[in-house]
Amino acid sequence: MQKVFNSAAEALDGVLSDGMFIAAGGFGLCGIPELLIAAIHDSGVKDLTFASNNAGVDDFGLGVLLQTRQVKKMISSYVGENDEFMRQYLSGELELEFAPQGTLAERMRAGGAGIPGFYTKTGVGTVIAEGKEHKDFDGQTYILERGIVADLAIVKAWKGDASGNLVYRKTARNFNPNAATCGRICVAEVEEIVPVGALDPDLIHTPGIFVHRIIQGTHEKRIEQRTTRAA
Repeated sequence: MQKVFNSAAEALDGVLSDGMFIAAGGFGLCGIPELLIAAIHDSGVKDLTFASNNAGVDDFGLGVLLQTRQVKKMISSYVGENDEFMRQYLSGELELEFAPQGTLAERMRAGGAGIPGFYTKTGVGTVIAEGKEHKDFDGQTYILERGIVADLAIVKAWKGDASGNLVYRKTARNFNPNAATCGRICVAEVEEIVPVGALDPDLIHTPGIFVHRIIQGTHEKRIEQRTTRAA
């Protein structure tokens, strides 16, 4: 099975459709699948639901899809760096499902592992728990969270091979490995494609069995919040 494609647009050809549920990896602006997001933007698909830690910033990451009104719902844990995200949410233009950060990661992992749901104490007694099943274990109350199974997962890795084995670098391991497993189709972008066998099997974070398509590209190194001090 040929997994390597020449561009993000080619890798997503025949995959995208209106109303899709997409899981996206990345943490802030670190490890986000920026090339695939740009290709989704250019495709014009709309009414999308995204499960992602956040929505990037106004002009980068998932923020570019918010600007063009291609996203109808976000499942996120952090929304504080995107003015357009906040504006659309507060005006009722964007549906938002808050998910605590660890819960969101576990929902992706559970979905990828075939686990339909799990109980957690996180969110009990808050708006997060509204409408969810409650159950007591050993005198403590937990809420039921459902595993995420998305139509498509898009992830960004440091290195990959033609079989789709992926290695992430540092903070990019936040959410990317879990997101990769929970999509019925997973498309990955990497900084470098290496020959099969070049990756140490013990250091592979996402096995190629989960990855259907892969591209190599040049990525922008952005700093989400630049903090400096006077010389």
